[in-house]
Amino acid sequence: MSVNELKLSKTISYALRHHPEEFNLQLDEEGWCFIDDLLNALQTVNQLQDVTLSDLKKMIAHSEKKRFELKKDKIRAYYGHSFDVKVKYNEKKPPDFLYHGTARRFLDSIKRQGLIAKQRQYVHLSSDRHTAYLVGKRHDDYPIILKINAKEAFDDGIVFYDANDTTWLCEALPKQYIDNL
Repeated sequence: MSVNELKLSKTISYALRHHPEEFNLQLDEEGWCFIDDLLNALQTVNQLQDVTLSDLKKMIAHSEKKRFELKKDKIRAYYGHSFDVKVKYNEKKPPDFLYHGTARRFLDSIKRQGLIAKQRQYVHLSSDRHTAYLVGKRHDDYPIILKINAKEAFDDGIVFYDANDTTWLCEALPKQYIDNL
């Protein structure tokens, strides 16, 4: 991903996941907004004034994390929202194991409380260790990768949502489903 694509990804993440009001964006109940509205809003951001739909599609295609979804004339962030719009996902049976990358400093809290969403709407889990590592690396140079017994949690009534190819969500995950605590 180029430097401009990274700036575009971070700016759109901020707009669609955290502060749409700062960009005068109206999101519907599932987090969608019109692509044209987003492109117009980006006109006010330094170094992003000339972003086109083609640039947007290229950034999404090159993104490892698959944060955004395009559908017809709309765009939304798949996950990670920190405001009151509760994005709806399809419930789905997860694979037997999922992973959660986190900073070492959060381990004691996780041992006591399990995984909780905190400022986000959902707990984010990864389908593979590498993605979990990349997520954890944002918060710690040597992140902890937790192995989640997703099948057991699902069988016990925990609802999982498939956000995209590598990201799974749940509202909370009690500590008994986390292997290496």
